[in-house]
Amino acid sequence: MTDRQESSPATTGRLYGVGVGPGDPSLITVRAAELIGRADVIAYHCARHGRSHARAIAERYLTGGQLEERLMYPVTVETTDHPGGYRGALDDFYQEASERLAAHLDAGRTVVVLAEGDPLFYGSYQHMHKRLAHRYPTEVVPGVTSISAAAARLGTPLVEAEEILTIIPGTLPEEELTARLAATDSAVVMKLGRTFPTVRRALERAGRLDEARYVERATMDGERTGLLAEIDADSVPYFSVAVLPSRVAALDSDGQPFEALAAPTGQPSPTGEVVVVGTGPAGPLWLTPEARGALAGATDLVGYTTYLDRVPVRAGQVRHGSDNKVEGVRAEFALELARRGRRVAVVSSGDPGVFAMATAVLEAACEDPYRDVPVRVLPGMTAAHAAASRAGAPLGHDYAVISLSDRLKPWEVIARRLRAAAEADLVLALYNPGSKSRTTQVGSARDLLLEYRDPATPVVLARDVGGPTERVRTVALAELDPADVDMRTLLLIGSTQTQWVQRDGGHDVVWTPRRYPEG
Repeated sequence: MTDRQESSPATTGRLYGVGVGPGDPSLITVRAAELIGRADVIAYHCARHGRSHARAIAERYLTGGQLEERLMYPVTVETTDHPGGYRGALDDFYQEASERLAAHLDAGRTVVVLAEGDPLFYGSYQHMHKRLAHRYPTEVVPGVTSISAAAARLGTPLVEAEEILTIIPGTLPEEELTARLAATDSAVVMKLGRTFPTVRRALERAGRLDEARYVERATMDGERTGLLAEIDADSVPYFSVAVLPSRVAALDSDGQPFEALAAPTGQPSPTGEVVVVGTGPAGPLWLTPEARGALAGATDLVGYTTYLDRVPVRAGQVRHGSDNKVEGVRAEFALELARRGRRVAVVSSGDPGVFAMATAVLEAACEDPYRDVPVRVLPGMTAAHAAASRAGAPLGHDYAVISLSDRLKPWEVIARRLRAAAEADLVLALYNPGSKSRTTQVGSARDLLLEYRDPATPVVLARDVGGPTERVRTVALAELDPADVDMRTLLLIGSTQTQWVQRDGGHDVVWTPRRYPEG
């Protein structure tokens, strides 16, 4: 509630923004009904046809002797000859409408502005509120939103436990709709009508069309609900919403403990799949919307326990953690779950296709009995790119990515590749440089590269990028100390063209020019 100063004239009227709910007059709150009944002025917005849904909902509470202010929009679509365009036409309208209401308030009248749903939720009243609430005593009376009404009419939980609800206007561009629908747990898309085809395509592209429900005119005459995929686009009015309800209920309905899946179950299910998900180098800030959606929609999560711990726990999901040295076993286990109808997300750090789980899963998926199991790979931010962003732009020109681990290939192969990259004057991104059991590789790589690089060549040591113990610093190649490097460190070694500059008060910036010198 916002009140004027005590010096305001005693004759000043009071402004009320009153939510009248989604359509059924019996869903108007007691407070709203009282205010409508005793108001001096009833104001409502409408299109050029003059009919107001808000007034129709509140009609039974009107006394018949009240002044009515019909605030008619000059435009309802983005076509106008106003010099300021559509937005300019609306701004002028809102200013004119607010001054009409101010005249009543200055005369000491109580003004109730009716708003469908809730006054401050995508409502026209809010434009009056912004222009008048600082000038007059004002109260906003909340109302039942179309979202609450839609969920109630579907009879399906909207969100549960730690799920996140995203409210999206259907007027967003298709790419933005797709990203937000893929990333969230539950969603309601408002403002359908002419946007319905775009919203439907976005749901399909996000892989969520089968979950989507449709609600039209919730609690009003002509109410309709159903599966959104079955709705004819030509029949969709503005007063309709798309709903992605809670996934927890869906997961609970077919969830079963892991032990129940351990024994063969006969024919493979056609509904299962494996999605290999890249989670980026650290926490949720590095997660793409597509990856976030795949993790939320999975019945089972499979992965190295350390990486699984980065994924939020969701009711109904089964988590299968394991050691980091059993990639092949983990891949076959995920594929077997999918054969039995489960939606499996294999969790991989960074990008799953860069020294990570995608290869292991695809290797197993190309053998019997898993050839028919659907497999998708969702990219993630890889460690090299994350580290480079912290240092500046060391990967601004051609570069090579090499793992220093000799567990899966001999050191002779690694050394040959390092020499080839050094001779080609490529920037190097070195993964898996060292561990407790591998202590010689960094020193050997440094000594080899010094045969081709100036001792002052910049080397970026990036440890735990994006994590709580992140540390990124730059040293000269000749000063690279293997003792400073562990398995969580990535090395970026410059080419002959890479620049190492101090700026911003001594802050190191490393960058490689895009133009390479001729000759």
